[in-house]
Amino acid sequence: MSVAGGIPGSQERLGFEVSRIRGDFPALHQEVYGKPLIYLDNAATTQKPQPVIDAMVRFYTCDCANIHRGVHLLSERATRNYEDSRTRVKRFINAADESEIVFVRGATEGINLVAQSYVRPLLERGDEILISALEHHSNIVPWQILCEEKGARLRVVPMNMRGELLLEEYESLLRPRTRLVSVAHVSNALGTVVPVERMIGMAHRRNIPVLVDGAQAVPHMKADVARLGCDFYVFSGHKVYGPTGVGVLYGKKHLLEAMPPYQGGGDMISSVTFEKTVYNRLPYKFEAGTPNIAGGIALGAAIDYLEAIGLDRIAEYEQDLLRYATEAFSNLPGVRLIGTAAEKAGVLSFVVEGVHPHDVGTILDQEGIAIRTGHHCAQPVMDYFNVPATARASLAFYNTREEIDALAAGIRKVAEVFS
Repeated sequence: MSVAGGIPGSQERLGFEVSRIRGDFPALHQEVYGKPLIYLDNAATTQKPQPVIDAMVRFYTCDCANIHRGVHLLSERATRNYEDSRTRVKRFINAADESEIVFVRGATEGINLVAQSYVRPLLERGDEILISALEHHSNIVPWQILCEEKGARLRVVPMNMRGELLLEEYESLLRPRTRLVSVAHVSNALGTVVPVERMIGMAHRRNIPVLVDGAQAVPHMKADVARLGCDFYVFSGHKVYGPTGVGVLYGKKHLLEAMPPYQGGGDMISSVTFEKTVYNRLPYKFEAGTPNIAGGIALGAAIDYLEAIGLDRIAEYEQDLLRYATEAFSNLPGVRLIGTAAEKAGVLSFVVEGVHPHDVGTILDQEGIAIRTGHHCAQPVMDYFNVPATARASLAFYNTREEIDALAAGIRKVAEVFS
């Protein structure tokens, strides 16, 4: 059962066929507690369109075989489809070459790979790694582990009460012993769009490499690594309408070539003797063992789906929806938005006066509305705003104004229950 057939005014003006798009997502057509599902937990994971589901089913039904090592037809088909997905990713983020695209389990593994294979051999006591106050735990903890081991220092770019990074402070923290900047492109907890292109330029003028965590950016905007100029870029498949358990690490070719393997095993080798192993060429040097073949193929299908709609159209529609939702929240008494940056992607993180976020989420769930509550793996962000947690509604291009209206009505019901 579909929740909404369209968006009066907005849909027509933007030429965005939400009704048709929603028809591609089977999970959206169900009821929760007898009410149509309103899915607003997209920053945690997105729902999957039918072409992505079909790609996974087709692999396991017709082409299930290991890749790269087989001469039989199934293996050849699986290998071709898997490598075609790598080409799609290369095009999607505008990388220079397929060899710069490393398939990993997700953005978290990509960050850890860079930490252990690139930064660890270079890091010495007294060196510094620079992150921001907006980061997800996945872009904090790997660097803490490394700094503790090496006697290095983790430094943090501060933000203001709108959730925007202070670029003057950032520039002052770029020092001779800064070995890497690692920063989110979009904050998962606040939705802040970070000016990474400008930050990369400032770092590069001091010969400091930059890793960008694009997990929350890629679903909402074009991530052009050539234009950004970043040295590394990571994202997760499940945030971009693909399956779980697959993601991408982009790295500049000369950096990846100089890095030692992250893991040892099959397929990352050219030859093995008991005396010596010769490693495989890029990107396979970093892809030990049997990968998530079905996931990689389905990620390619997700990219095809997004590109068919158009990332510019998606961004325009989602920004319109975010403006509508922000205005709706401004009319809710006792509700405070956490994170009000001038540049945002589709996240509304909020607190309801006198109500714990978990209670907000529980009551909304009974109304068929799925949101996320908690610290969102960003506890330092919560600490900065002096809240234990927030409720977070996160948007996708299949959401509608009617769903925002239902969310606002649900929040009013929360306030009534606890009044």
